[in-house]
Amino acid sequence: MPIQPLPYAQRLRNRIIALGIFATLCFMIGSCIFGGGKKEEVAKLPEAPEAPLVAADSAGNTSSNPVNDSAASDSGARDIETAMAEGSPLTPAEQKAEDMANAQAAITAAVTPEVPPEIEVIDSTHIKAQKNVFLAEKIDNMLRRFKPMYGVILVVDVQTNEIIAWGERKDEKVQSTPDFFVKNTFPAASLAKTITIAAAMDSKRYSLNTPIPMIGSYHTLYKNQLRVKENYTGPTIELQDAYAMSANPPLALIGLNVGAGRLKEAAKKLGYNTNFPSGIPGRSSYTPPDSGYGLAEVSCGFTESTTLTPLLAAAQVRAILAKKPLEIPWAENLAPYAPKNRIALNAGSFSENTYYGLRQAMIRSITNGTARKQISTRNMARKNYNALDIGGKTGSLDGHDPYGRYEWFKGFAQSKEDPKKAIVVVILQIHDLQKVRSQPATQVAAMIMNYWAHQNLNTKKGK
Repeated sequence: MPIQPLPYAQRLRNRIIALGIFATLCFMIGSCIFGGGKKEEVAKLPEAPEAPLVAADSAGNTSSNPVNDSAASDSGARDIETAMAEGSPLTPAEQKAEDMANAQAAITAAVTPEVPPEIEVIDSTHIKAQKNVFLAEKIDNMLRRFKPMYGVILVVDVQTNEIIAWGERKDEKVQSTPDFFVKNTFPAASLAKTITIAAAMDSKRYSLNTPIPMIGSYHTLYKNQLRVKENYTGPTIELQDAYAMSANPPLALIGLNVGAGRLKEAAKKLGYNTNFPSGIPGRSSYTPPDSGYGLAEVSCGFTESTTLTPLLAAAQVRAILAKKPLEIPWAENLAPYAPKNRIALNAGSFSENTYYGLRQAMIRSITNGTARKQISTRNMARKNYNALDIGGKTGSLDGHDPYGRYEWFKGFAQSKEDPKKAIVVVILQIHDLQKVRSQPATQVAAMIMNYWAHQNLNTKKGK
């Protein structure tokens, strides 16, 4: 296991303590070099009128009392507390000792926390109950190590559609039940762009390489970015790259072009606006207006009105990879947070070309898009990264239930040698807007895929 870095707040506190110690030492050294002699003279002035005790010898000569000289050399200086009680000034030696004592007390007070941190008791019951205990332990360790304000991780086997590992953190603790699986108040953010390109490709008016006008910044959506002049000759971006880079204006233009009707139809095939059996998961909402700026917002996910549950996000990725109608992931022992067995849904399906296009667009997000930095050999063994086809989609948006910055990743990892070996990974993290964020969701996803590949792929070194 790599050495776990200290939290940012603790590192900052240690730096402040170190600077304080350094400044104290510099002050003391400077006092000794430049101010020691003058302070000693000033301190000795009140003692000048006092005559030293002397004793006469047989020849009538006087000398200092040897007993007093010995006591003075042994004791070194008067007791600080006695001197302060008598109200007399401190000698330089006493002042130096007092400064050292104060510095040590300040350092001790800064290092020692007022309230010792609470030791979290790890309940491994829910870990041992999961299908893939190895992966479940890794997920649990990451949640405790990275400490997102809220977080949920879900891993599904594509072949069986069974939930094989999961983890959840909220209220500053790792949870033993995944109630976030079915919660339907999370804004879908840019994950809603999957609906837009599915509707575009299913309409047969767009392909992966279709150029779309690219006006302004990728991550804004102003009305002037939606006004495309006739015979436009400005910058363009291919549909697959607009999806991979999560560019808002091109996807908004596509949504305005295909219309609200096609968008709703594609959303229905991906499980939106559906009441699932037993309410598992909750109903995810997708309600685009018929026209105008509101339709553009919904088309690119630039709104909180479009919501998504983590369980449905996993079902969408699995349907795209398997090229099959939507089916909610299941587990034998997770009721009421997941179905107990496989349930066929009559949600409809896309054309073969649309499924292919969606898969390729998700792969493009990893190789050329928003996930390329973290889902790479930076966080994965090279042999595992090269042995997998990896696709996904990122998304982020502020939300209010709970309040914070929502960060999504939904994606897949599939063996190139044996495509039947594949998993779906869904991660949702909610960050405090006023504090330092935890590791990116894409980094967490890469680590999970790497652990799974180590366990399930027969990769050889250097392959």
